Amino acid sequence: MSTQAYPMRAPAYPARLDGRIDPGVSRWLWLIKWLLVIPHVILLYFLWIATFVLTIVAGFAILFTGRYPRAIFDFNVGVMRWTWRVTFYAIGSFATDRYPPFSLAPDPTYPADFNVEYPDHLSRGLVLVKWWLLAIPQYLIVGVFASGWWWGGNWGWGLIGILAIVAGVILGVTGRYPDQIFDFLMGLNRWCFRVLAYAALMRDEYPPFRLDLGGADPGDGVVAVLPGPAPAPVPFTPSTPAPSTQAPGTPASSTPAPGTPASSPAAPGTPAAPEDQPGAE
Repeated sequence: MSTQAYPMRAPAYPARLDGRIDPGVSRWLWLIKWLLVIPHVILLYFLWIATFVLTIVAGFAILFTGRYPRAIFDFNVGVMRWTWRVTFYAIGSFATDRYPPFSLAPDPTYPADFNVEYPDHLSRGLVLVKWWLLAIPQYLIVGVFASGWWWGGNWGWGLIGILAIVAGVILGVTGRYPDQIFDFLMGLNRWCFRVLAYAALMRDEYPPFRLDLGGADPGDGVVAVLPGPAPAPVPFTPSTPAPSTQAPGTPASSTPAPGTPASSPAAPGTPAAPEDQPGAE
């Protein structure tokens, strides 16, 4: 059976991480960005303490009601969003020179964003095991991606930090940020933050063992082209002649066949045929 490619929405995880390269990124500013974000690091330290405590409160709420308190959910997502912006700016990619805002709210104008879909209901049983037992394989992988990855973000010399420095060196030498390294860095960071949202009890869906490369998250509606069966052929339907509009009793007009010369009137002075002359027998 023949196949052809047809568009299909790529699989998506309900925790979405996005980022894009800002044009005109400075060649060497990345060398001191870690110093520039010290005020953010101090604030995030206390915000993550609050997030840790509120996540425990949310865990008890899920255990008894099956729902994550919306106010706590929005606050925790805001702290993760703030963390991702600082990570994107300072150590996770160096792909922007725009200083991260001191805000929990989403900012469509900033080149990095993170969001988690609010769940209508969460499993009461999973809340007891998913954050530690079920997430152990993910923690091992994330530990390779970011060896100094604490519960609130990536600040270590793991694979993410090393690749970000390589990208910074290439940017300094060539003046252009390497797109391939950026796409790979986004996939690594996206994996880490999906695990973070799962460990914070925000979703029951297990994070996929998959690198979704590129700046745009699949959950944003990116369409992938996947192989599929060819469409069924359209059946042939013979056409039927249109009904005649000629009135009943009217003699049909004769139409000369194609290629037959039409009869022309006789020239003046030419005798008529015998059968047409008066009195001819």
